[in-house]
Amino acid sequence: MSELKQQDKQQKALAKAEAKRNKPSWVYTIVLPVVRVLFKTILPVKFHGADAVRSMEAPFILMGNHTTMLDPFMMAAAVPKYQIRFIGKKELWKFPPFAWFANQIKAIPVDRHNTDMEAMRACMRVTREGHVLGIFPEGTRHHKGLMTELESGVAMIALRSKVPLAPVYIAGKLGFFRTLHVYVGEPIMMDDLRAEGINTQTCQALLGRITETYAYLDSARPEA
Repeated sequence: MSELKQQDKQQKALAKAEAKRNKPSWVYTIVLPVVRVLFKTILPVKFHGADAVRSMEAPFILMGNHTTMLDPFMMAAAVPKYQIRFIGKKELWKFPPFAWFANQIKAIPVDRHNTDMEAMRACMRVTREGHVLGIFPEGTRHHKGLMTELESGVAMIALRSKVPLAPVYIAGKLGFFRTLHVYVGEPIMMDDLRAEGINTQTCQALLGRITETYAYLDSARPEA
């Protein structure tokens, strides 16, 4: 009996630790409802196809195109079930207020111009521990073109993580009382590439699929 009680106690301790690890930070908990209200009122955003990703169970990767600093907030609003751990360029951490905010929401700084193994390990840890990773394959904000200049490290992360990769297409920029359409596509298939091994060729092939996916999402939108 004592052994059963000990096992039960250990299981409860593990469950408690898991719940604590998965609990959104207090900053994320406060900010998310605020931005969701904004996206329903003065900065209207209409999500298309979001139900599919909202029904997905973590871990997975949520990927978006990048045009403004507010893009992460739209991706977070699309999937309110989980706290998304975003990747951000490390230069942003040089600004103390942003560094504080980014650390509070558990963002990951990355060196975009060099192989950042520490950031790579942090991303792997996010998915391994059952969370949602938020990435922007373009690496920085682009105002022209769509997914034409992609960071190769993104493909490496996606292939190594062995979790689904869901694309989010933000079709424009936010504007006061002007509806912005955001499209969530089906997860990009990668099992065949993983079976071939993770190398330069498979990474480039995945980047090609990402480009094709966003080209399709752009051409298929009703307002295009």
